[in-house]
Amino acid sequence: MLKSNTTGSDFKTESKCLKIRAHHLCCIQGFQGYGYSPAFVANLRAVISKIKAFPPRHLELVSKCDIICASCPSEKECTAQESVSSRRIRNMDLFVMKKLKIKEGAIMKADEAFRLINSQLANASYIEEVCGTCKWRQKCLWYMQDER
Repeated sequence: MLKSNTTGSDFKTESKCLKIRAHHLCCIQGFQGYGYSPAFVANLRAVISKIKAFPPRHLELVSKCDIICASCPSEKECTAQESVSSRRIRNMDLFVMKKLKIKEGAIMKADEAFRLINSQLANASYIEEVCGTCKWRQKCLWYMQDER
């Protein structure tokens, strides 16, 4: 539900585009409250709440650190272009973008992005390609869905 433009900051808050790593579209759906640190968990919950509160919110899909990574204790390692972890995570994002047939920086409504990823990454081998090395996959609702 879009609020009237007369409410000023409420409208701007709801419509603000969020920068999200492409593979985080999976993580957001499967999140169960586990994370790298209490700050990371709190931040991810806040991001999920923002998206759920306004599903047509625009997301910019990227393959670099995003609003979720901002509170990750490994964020500095992830931003180092040469780190193995950074390359592995970026490859997850690039794989998702390839399967969704979108380019880096694509902007789309959150609800549309989730519909797209759930239809295009429905194959178990695709899921394994994205989530295979993730330490949270056994606790992830998105990864563990029966129909996958």
